[in-house]
Amino acid sequence: MIFRQLFEPLSSTYTYLLGCEETGQALLIDPVITSLERDLGEVQRLGLTLAYSVETHIHADHITAALELKKQAGSRIAGPAFDRLPCTDFGIEEGKLLQIGSITLQPLHTPGHTDGHFAYLCNERVFTGDALLIDGCGRTDFQNGDARTLFKSVREKLFSLPDDYLVYPAHDYNDKRVSSIAQEKKRNPRLGISHTLEEFEQIMANLDLPPPKFIDYAVPGNRQCGICPNDLPNNLQDYCLHITESLQG
Repeated sequence: MIFRQLFEPLSSTYTYLLGCEETGQALLIDPVITSLERDLGEVQRLGLTLAYSVETHIHADHITAALELKKQAGSRIAGPAFDRLPCTDFGIEEGKLLQIGSITLQPLHTPGHTDGHFAYLCNERVFTGDALLIDGCGRTDFQNGDARTLFKSVREKLFSLPDDYLVYPAHDYNDKRVSSIAQEKKRNPRLGISHTLEEFEQIMANLDLPPPKFIDYAVPGNRQCGICPNDLPNNLQDYCLHITESLQG
């Protein structure tokens, strides 16, 4: 399998490119609209054809590139069926495999960060979205998030995977790229197995984080599979600037 981990610095988002060496088909997990040209360039450089973009959830901190990828590369959009977005072509459900050539994604419904959140298992890699980060986890205070539900998702679905499986999160804010199930079980300061549910709920209740600065635009834009608004204030234009310039140029 061809594999690339790509980083978008504004929202600290990891996008994952998986390619089948036999068929030349590829998919992108959690593509970001401001990195559209980079991702298409990488697909082309590797001699691949983009078959799918795949979302872990409706993001609150960036606009997905799914719709623009579909327009420019002809790829299909895969997203959680739970969210009932009419713009998706393939509804992700647990127990329903997504097959791209020799690549098989096994969806795991892992709600808690959002109620429609999914992680994806591929061989000995698990793409955990925001449910499980390296030494952390996504917040649980919006989009029907719930700390108790997230604790259950991680402990019962992710931590039940083999210890040596590699953890690839949707974000990292400290230059970390990969972890493992064993490492997160041992040392995750929120969800490690030494912590109780009550401790986790208390941690999440006391994070006292401001709302994501882009949430009012990202969530409605992502419910349309990646629409950038035209009325962005100046301090937020970087979230869509590159794609806007590309389309106008």
